[in-house]
Amino acid sequence: MFADDDPRLSHLLEGIVRLASGDLSSRIEVSDARDELDAIIMGTNLLAEDLQIIYEELEQRVQVRTQLLHEAHLEMQKMAMQDPLTGLANRSALIEALRTALDAGSATGEGPAILLMDLDAFKSINDSMGHTAGDQVLITVGERIRNAVRSTTDVVARLGGDEFAIVMPEASPDQAVIVGHRILAALKRPIELPGRSVRCGASMGLSVGSAGQAPEDMLMEADVAMYASKAEGQNRLHRFEPALLLMRRLRSQLVDDLRAAIKTDGLMLHYQPVVELATGRIEGVEALVRWNHPTRGFIMPDEFIPLAEEAGLISELGLWVLRTAVHQLRDWIDASLVDSRFSVRINISATDLQSLQFIEDVRNVLKETGVRPEQVVLELTEVAIVKGNELDRYSLGGLRGLGVGIEIDDFGTGYSSISYLRRLPVDRVKVDRSLISGLGTDPGQPELVAAVLQLVRACGLEAVWEGVETAEQAEILRGLGCLSAQGYYFSRPVPPEQIPLLLADRAESANP
Repeated sequence: MFADDDPRLSHLLEGIVRLASGDLSSRIEVSDARDELDAIIMGTNLLAEDLQIIYEELEQRVQVRTQLLHEAHLEMQKMAMQDPLTGLANRSALIEALRTALDAGSATGEGPAILLMDLDAFKSINDSMGHTAGDQVLITVGERIRNAVRSTTDVVARLGGDEFAIVMPEASPDQAVIVGHRILAALKRPIELPGRSVRCGASMGLSVGSAGQAPEDMLMEADVAMYASKAEGQNRLHRFEPALLLMRRLRSQLVDDLRAAIKTDGLMLHYQPVVELATGRIEGVEALVRWNHPTRGFIMPDEFIPLAEEAGLISELGLWVLRTAVHQLRDWIDASLVDSRFSVRINISATDLQSLQFIEDVRNVLKETGVRPEQVVLELTEVAIVKGNELDRYSLGGLRGLGVGIEIDDFGTGYSSISYLRRLPVDRVKVDRSLISGLGTDPGQPELVAAVLQLVRACGLEAVWEGVETAEQAEILRGLGCLSAQGYYFSRPVPPEQIPLLLADRAESANP
């Protein structure tokens, strides 16, 4: 059909080989003969054009997909280094910025410095106003910090919760302190939320880095300094000092010792009588935890209870106190030392109310001891009651459903509104000792006591008067119609083995 010596055949073969090798732009020349062989050549060229178009479209799609993947990768990198709520850097980004600053060093020999801070009142805002309000506070705090630092060099990060940090790549200690105080001043201003404004100060720690130091060590030093500033009061800045690290280690060891003491019954309870004023009868006792440390001796509750709260041990400690006190009451009942009117008062924390497990713990202790629920009175501070959220109120309702008594401790310590007394399932209030401190020396004090008593009774409750130290105070309270009191005049807190003697003495004085 075609002549063997037709040069177009070799051109066709060479063209097909080029196309097969990937040269889709290659074309085979068509002759003027326009015969069947030229038709084959033209078909081959058309096929090459189609393949080239398909390949270019595929290549374009690959480029688009590659670009999308690259953008997604960049976005993932950004998300991995950014706090989603505030848009600030996160912990990973902060550590990386700190490492870069430490590696780079400084021609001036200054820095880097890190400021670490957390908010002083954030938990109460979050609990009382909800997480939406809490998130808005965090966003506003982040904006104020960002506006207070050097925008071109400093890195602001949110490490989680209400904790923020600022890395200053080159800063003298004095410069870092100035920036820190500028941030604290910015946070003093009220934050406007829907329906109300709040204030949210901060505690801040400063650490200045040195050559060869690890970022994690700098962050730890700033953390140690921050807790030192918390101990000094709100809205403070403290620079890290080596002595603070020793204190931190001692504190950490004390936490470990406390954890072990809770688990091994290394604590003890003392009991302070609550007395019926009209008769002098001991109507109950308050259980007060004590810790005789094996090497440090007696450690006051004012020291180790806040430690338990910070270390997350307060619920374990509270359960130990609950179980020990109710079992002790069972022993007194079995020994016929007390009757069914006698009660034991146990302090519980705001943390307990946030745990639904606490209701079950109380139920289980009542079940295992067989103590009547009304003989167990749980005491909560006025602050915990007033600032409580819906879960707290649910827990209070659940506890009341068990039949236990609920009493407000430290009543009268600063809240002007007592409308909450009508809304909450409480039985009594324990009036803070500050309200009777002048009783017997201040002529106007009895009128104040009478007014407080009338107010409490108007809410359908009764009061226990705390801090009675003299016979005169007890007599004035009795004359005003007060029913119950507690204080050193009647007895200091004593070990459980001394309670039988106190009961006997009081029984004799009540029935001469």
